[in-house]
Amino acid sequence: MLLSEERTLIADYCQHFASDGLVVGTAGNISIRAGELVAITPTGLPYVGITPEDICVVNFDTGEQVEGQYRPTSEIHLHLQALQTTGLDSIVHTHSAYATTVASLKGVTELPNIHYITATMGGAIPVTEYARYGSQLLADNVEAALQSKTACLLGNHGSVAAGKDLAEAYTKAQSIEWLSKVYLNARAAGTPRILTPEQMEEASAAIATYGQPHKR
Repeated sequence: MLLSEERTLIADYCQHFASDGLVVGTAGNISIRAGELVAITPTGLPYVGITPEDICVVNFDTGEQVEGQYRPTSEIHLHLQALQTTGLDSIVHTHSAYATTVASLKGVTELPNIHYITATMGGAIPVTEYARYGSQLLADNVEAALQSKTACLLGNHGSVAAGKDLAEAYTKAQSIEWLSKVYLNARAAGTPRILTPEQMEEASAAIATYGQPHKR
């Protein structure tokens, strides 16, 4: 089976995709690139109980399916263009409630730097214009939004997060949902205080050295 490790990893994450509050029903999707191939979730299948064999494999350059019994997600172009634009190896697309709420607010063009964690995604998270799901326009909107970012919100739709691996992309998707909830709560309670460019630069420098050193 092609990309057995990547397909197994996606299937494992799919088991808690809905319970983590990131998707409803069969909405949302996940992909991992491995060289010239991409493992990606199928279209229209419930996530709980999905198996590695259910995960599709497509060509990175053409999107042509090379293995899998089901058709790949309708957002295949979104994933391929996001992978290409960011140069990262995994994409998580969600329909989480708070992120989608922010992406549906009239006049809101970004999820601002209300917390320093946005620094892990390139700063304030842009909100794209609405485009129909599965459309080339949606994929193009995401590509434009990710030119200098690793995450974006899709107008009246959901979110996209890119990571060097699935763990990183999934964590970013969860962070976007948390940030969106904080932002909406702050707006409801008063006027949100947004971090300055200087504060964000300081946070970015600190995050670069955060965590445990790698073992040799």
